[in-house]
Amino acid sequence: MLPLLAAFGLAAAPSGAAPGDSELPLVRMVRAFPALEFERPVFLTQAGDGRMFVVEQGGRILVFPDDPRVSQATVYLDLRDRVRTEHNEEGLLALAFHPRFASNGWFFVFYSASGPRRGVLSRFRADPEHPERALRASETVLLEAPKHWGNHNGATLLFGPDGSLYLSLGDGGSAGDPFNAAQNLGSLLGKILRLDVDHEAGGRPYAIPADNPFADVPGARPEIWAYGLRNVWRMSFDRASGELWAGDVGQNRWEEIDRIVRGGNYGWRLREGRHEFKSGRATVPLIDPVLEYGREQGACVVGGYVYRGTRLRRLVGAYVYADYVTGNVWALRAQGDSVLAQRRILAQPRNIASFGEGADGELYLCAFDGRIYRLEEESGQ
Repeated sequence: MLPLLAAFGLAAAPSGAAPGDSELPLVRMVRAFPALEFERPVFLTQAGDGRMFVVEQGGRILVFPDDPRVSQATVYLDLRDRVRTEHNEEGLLALAFHPRFASNGWFFVFYSASGPRRGVLSRFRADPEHPERALRASETVLLEAPKHWGNHNGATLLFGPDGSLYLSLGDGGSAGDPFNAAQNLGSLLGKILRLDVDHEAGGRPYAIPADNPFADVPGARPEIWAYGLRNVWRMSFDRASGELWAGDVGQNRWEEIDRIVRGGNYGWRLREGRHEFKSGRATVPLIDPVLEYGREQGACVVGGYVYRGTRLRRLVGAYVYADYVTGNVWALRAQGDSVLAQRRILAQPRNIASFGEGADGELYLCAFDGRIYRLEEESGQ
């Protein structure tokens, strides 16, 4: 994710999608917190307590009240001395608050580190005496994923409806998945992991949920929930259905939107999207993307959310996603394996690094102009 690429021209609907549906509204971006600006914001989330948290790629988390009139953000946690940022895709990349954060103070981050180069999943604790900051010394490293290259780190952290912690990891970097990590069940790379972070077992600082699909498969990493993914940059659970949606960044030609299921193999590097990439034979059926689009429409998908807010009535139930390079924002409606409607709902020039979701289900966009935006329906439709 976050490639250094020239801007691509705007184009029509992604291939494989249904024609644009006029019931999906055109939208515009409006600054959500006009007085605030950030340095490469890569995620926004909330902890259910009336506050917003923004992750800066360089290694800081900032906190502020969920109020458009807010004038200042406070540094909640500064990890810049621990976070590696030598590659454009490295940094502090993900944040998730425990469902019982109000009582246990736990939150989880994923970041790039050096000596050796690796991805780190850690747990931290809020400062009980000072709610506007976290305890740096409370770090507990849960998991590390060694890497050879700086790109393809993933990563999203989020808690599912089942209370488990889910983590997306890229295939390890370079190009073409040189070690075929995504198809290798003995590797954590190119996977989505599922962990029980409320317990410890087997000498790990977490436990393996008993129904993880490869928990009892010899030679497989028991943490794996799904595999065959290249570089999932943002995934989310639909608040209503519980389905897990993901945007998987393509190699040379195809970006894809996936619905992630238990034990699913999504095909990389055997194929990119629905198209053959490397010769070989899968041992299980491969799962097709819900939708794919080619490089004439964009070059780096940003997974979003199924909209469950109230401001944009005509978007309710639609999956909203973007492309980092073009700045295009799309919405789609799907039923089963069929895309019923799809439309580019916004064309704008900013690099969109991530979406965020408020406690009320409203969507935010983190842009690399340093600002946080929300969506409003265009008038006169």
